[in-house]
Amino acid sequence: MATPNNQDRKSDELQTQPLMTEESFANLGAPDLAYIRPVQTPEGLAWGIYAANGTQLGFAPERDLAFAAAVQNDLLPVSVQ
Repeated sequence: MATPNNQDRKSDELQTQPLMTEESFANLGAPDLAYIRPVQTPEGLAWGIYAANGTQLGFAPERDLAFAAAVQNDLLPVSVQ
């Protein structure tokens, strides 16, 4: 029976250990990104503006206004479906 070599052990380690912690992944892109996504409010559909870590930054009544607000605050807006 063959014994595992170093390459096999490294491959196993990569499969069992995450490349990033959940916190590191949540902060990926922060503080430069703003995620824009539709949200339902009591008044109807609005557009939520969120930091890369999920912190709510604000809302806008229209998608274009949400993107403009992000840009105005030196953030790079991206859509989230």
